Amino acid sequence: MPERYPGYDVMAKRDTPSWNDATRRVIDARLAIVDAPKFLDQQAWRTLRALCDGIVPQRAPRNAQVPIAAMVDRKLAKDHRDGYRDARLPSLREAWRRGLAALDASAQARAGDPFHLLTAAARDALLKAMHDGELDGPEWGGMPSALFFRERVTHDILAAYYSHPTAWNEIGFGGPAAPRGYVRMYFNRRDPWEAAEAKAGSEDHAQRANQGAEGPKKPEEDFDADKCR
Repeated sequence: MPERYPGYDVMAKRDTPSWNDATRRVIDARLAIVDAPKFLDQQAWRTLRALCDGIVPQRAPRNAQVPIAAMVDRKLAKDHRDGYRDARLPSLREAWRRGLAALDASAQARAGDPFHLLTAAARDALLKAMHDGELDGPEWGGMPSALFFRERVTHDILAAYYSHPTAWNEIGFGGPAAPRGYVRMYFNRRDPWEAAEAKAGSEDHAQRANQGAEGPKKPEEDFDADKCR
C-alpha cells in the first residue's frame, strides 16, 4: 500500500517553532516507552499484546512498531482515568484485569487455548463475539463484554496508537499546534510546515514537500502576511 504522506517525519518538527518545550518533553517520554509491562502480570500482558495486534495490526517489524500494549499498561500503572465511566463498568484497572482474564477464559472455552495462542482468524472471531456482546460467564463478573470492548478496548488501544509520532506520520498529523499554530485556514490550503498528501501521479512532489515540512526556522517568519496570501 503506497504511503499517503511519503517522506513525512513529524519528528523533524522537534526543534522548530512548531513545538514548545512542554510538547518536546511529552513526546520524548512517549518515544522512550519500553515494550514491557510495569503493571500487568505476564499472562495478562501476553493477552493484551495479542489484543492490541488484533485491534491495530501493524506491518512494521516488532521493534519498529508503536508499543501500544506498553502504552496501555502505563496508563494502568499510573491509574490515569478518563474522569468519567459507564456505571456498568468497574474502575479502569479492575475493568482491564477482569476483561483480559475473561477474554482468556472465553478463548479457552471456545478454542482450547489462551487468547494469545489462537490463530488470527480465531482471535478475530472472538473479538467479534466480544463486540457483539456474546461473551459471558462468571469471569466477566457481570461486566458486559460489548461495553468493555467499546469503552476500554477500542478507546484505550486506539487512543494509545494515535498519540504516537509513528501514527502521526501515517496520517500526516503535525502534533500539538503550539506555539506556531496554523495560518492558511482555507479549504485545500497547506502551511509549509504541514504534511503534503500524495495524489496519483504527484508522489514525488509530495515527498519533496514533506522532506521540508518542518518549515522556517525563525519564529518571526511564521506569520509573514505577504507569504500567507
